[in-house]
Amino acid sequence: MGEPTPSTTATSPSSLVKPSGKTKQKPIKFFQIFHYLYRFIPSLPPACKPPSLHGSRSLDVHSRTSASHRISGTIYGYSQGKVTLSLQENPKTLPNLVLEFPMQTNELQQELLSGAVRLALECEKSPEMRKLFEEPTWTVFSNGKKIGYGIKRQANQEDLHVMEVLKAVTTGAGALEGVKETERDIQYMRSQFGRIVGSKDSETLCMLNPDTKSGPELTIFFAVVVVEPATVVASGCGGGGGCGG
Repeated sequence: MGEPTPSTTATSPSSLVKPSGKTKQKPIKFFQIFHYLYRFIPSLPPACKPPSLHGSRSLDVHSRTSASHRISGTIYGYSQGKVTLSLQENPKTLPNLVLEFPMQTNELQQELLSGAVRLALECEKSPEMRKLFEEPTWTVFSNGKKIGYGIKRQANQEDLHVMEVLKAVTTGAGALEGVKETERDIQYMRSQFGRIVGSKDSETLCMLNPDTKSGPELTIFFAVVVVEPATVVASGCGGGGGCGG
C-alpha cells in the first residue's frame, strides 16, 4: 500500500520537512493521557495486539515491529474540544494524515483511565479506488460502540503549531499553549505506533512504549468494507396462482 499524501498548508513551518515516502510497509501489525498521568507511562504492555482471527496466534507488536514499521502518532486537543490524530513519518516531518475524531479530549482521557481503548474506523469502499489514508470520512467505534464520524482534513495553523513545538519529542505528554489567546492549553500525547498492514484496505496502529511497565493502551483499526447491494425481489405477480404466461 502506498504512503498517504502529506497534509500541508501555505502556513507550513519551514523547519518541518516533507516525508521521504521511501519506507516500504510489509503486512505486519498503533497518549500519556495528559500531563498529570505521565507517571503512568512510559510503557504499554508488550502484548498490545490486534484481535486474533480464527484462533490464530496473537502478534506481539513490540517484538515483531521493526523501526521501519513504526510511525509517530500525536493525539491532541483542547479539553472541551474534539480530539485530533496526526500521523508523521517521524516528528520532524509534515503530517501524512490529520484526522478529527467525534469525541472530546477529556472523554478519551477518561476512557484511557478506565482501561484499554480500541478505536475502529470503518468506511465503505468507494469506486474512486482511493488509498486507505485518503478516505475522507470514517465511521468511528470506541470499544465496540458507535460514537460518530471521523473527518480527514488538511493540517491547519494549529496542527502545524503542535507539530513544530513537538518536533524534538519522540514520546511524551503534557500541555502546550494554544495558538488562539482566548483558548486554554492544548493537551497532547505523543508516542510511536507499530504499523501492521493487513491489506490495501486494512491497517492497525498500536501504541508502543519503550519498556515493559504497564500504562494506557490504545489501538486504532482502519478498514474499508464492501457493502453488498440489497437484493430486490420483483413483485407484480398475483398471490396464490403465481405468474401466468
